[in-house]
Amino acid sequence: MAFDFKKEYKEFYLPKAKPEIVTVPAANYVAVRGKGNPNEEGGTYQKAVSVLYAIAYTLKMSYKTEHKIDGFYEYVVPPLEGFWWQENVNGVDYESKNSFCWISVIRLPDFVTKADFDWAAGEAARKKKLDCSCAEFLTVDEGLCVQMMHLGSFDGEPASVAMMDAFIAEKGYRNDFSESRLHHEIYISDPRKTPVEKRKTVIRHPIAKI
Repeated sequence: MAFDFKKEYKEFYLPKAKPEIVTVPAANYVAVRGKGNPNEEGGTYQKAVSVLYAIAYTLKMSYKTEHKIDGFYEYVVPPLEGFWWQENVNGVDYESKNSFCWISVIRLPDFVTKADFDWAAGEAARKKKLDCSCAEFLTVDEGLCVQMMHLGSFDGEPASVAMMDAFIAEKGYRNDFSESRLHHEIYISDPRKTPVEKRKTVIRHPIAKI
């Protein structure tokens, strides 16, 4: 049975549809940074996602190649995630999608090293005829956060965020956004196959004690 991050780490990938406080350990990702509207057809964001999946699946299937990764075990590629912010905006302005800055990511198993990542980026570029030079090996240590499962449209996220804000205020915490601590989304549902009203997205915000 292949290792499935969503099943093994349910507390981080399958929270309930109500706010909760968690401490998220450091994790490694394949990442691409960019700016602009994620809904733009053929835009920067969609191209970034193609690069992420190309590298992620090259690593997943590496055991069938001559590149052997120490400690490798078969696994399910984790869901797409994203860190989002807008310059000079506290939180997220969902009405201004063209001003989004983002780091789109897919989590990597702990056994994947920077050298393994570099090999996979080169292989994906060669086999898929993609420019993978934009991809990077990124470590993120989120630490103390509030999170919940948001159900429905991305544009409906402000209601869930409001619930999270009220919850942390009641518990004696505040949002702790910075250049390194960002609005985080994990896309549990495939938007191409899931009706809008049934989409599941984990929303996670960094927090600190008041």
